[in-house]
Amino acid sequence: MPGGDTREAAKAITETLEALPYLPELPARGPGADMTGRTAGMLAELYVQLEPSGWRLSDRPGRDTRRARSWLREDLDALEEFTQGYRGALKVSVVGPWTLAAALQRRGGEAMLGDPGACRDLTASLAEGLRAHLADLRRRVPGAQPVLQLDEPSLTAVLRGTVRTASGYRTYDAVDRSVVEGALREVFAVHDGPVIVHSCAPQVPFALLRRAGVTGISFDFGLLTESEDDMMGEAVEGGLALFAGVIPGADPESGALSDPAGSVMGVRSLWRRLGLSPALLAESVVITPSCGLAGASPGYAHAALAHCVRAARSLADNPEY
Repeated sequence: MPGGDTREAAKAITETLEALPYLPELPARGPGADMTGRTAGMLAELYVQLEPSGWRLSDRPGRDTRRARSWLREDLDALEEFTQGYRGALKVSVVGPWTLAAALQRRGGEAMLGDPGACRDLTASLAEGLRAHLADLRRRVPGAQPVLQLDEPSLTAVLRGTVRTASGYRTYDAVDRSVVEGALREVFAVHDGPVIVHSCAPQVPFALLRRAGVTGISFDFGLLTESEDDMMGEAVEGGLALFAGVIPGADPESGALSDPAGSVMGVRSLWRRLGLSPALLAESVVITPSCGLAGASPGYAHAALAHCVRAARSLADNPEY
């Protein structure tokens, strides 16, 4: 979400998204509120500090780690305030192990991704930190049914070996798909509820994520190609939820969103192309922004959330439109 007022963000989210509110991220506040720094602050027995080149491992929890943890507590305090008595799904997001491995640097400046042992340690640390985070959420909102989202925008690059080294002159080796899947499973195992993986990059590895055991996949709908139709159809028929990013994540140049039914015409077209039952639409699809709303104006961000609700309702009310 845009801006730096976590109470305002939590209020807007809980009032607008009654069926699936979430813990907001407000990266505009600065280092430690960004998605990488925020998740790094959750790690168990691994600590980070911010260098000019990015987030790097450190020997002890310093100012940057403490600041990241402080921002997270503030966000949780605000969410707790606006979810008194709430019962139902509540989504929290953390950076997944492979995007984190590509973003966090070892002490020498190279990414953890280049060291298989470091990746294993990072996955274990993330799993333990996430376990504590989810326990804290349940304590604060006893009626919540947590939905865990792992943000993995670098996952495809990790699988293809296109993540660049610190020098920029070469790339890290592709990570074996079974190793990627195993690490994801290890993180998923700390949560006994729904798990979503989000990626706003092209060519999301739907098949791998299905094998790893996700409940749903969140993606930028505008990046889909017809070559991915078969994978999408198999995912839906296998019971996977699709979090379809169809609403622009930043203020449109026209200044206005299309009508709600028009926003989801692409989803309807996909359904017809796949020959899927219209009745599956409301069960299988969640309408979302194409990616985060941090780059939007506050007014547009609030309007986009409300628009997602109206667009989803149009799918449910008129599945055969």
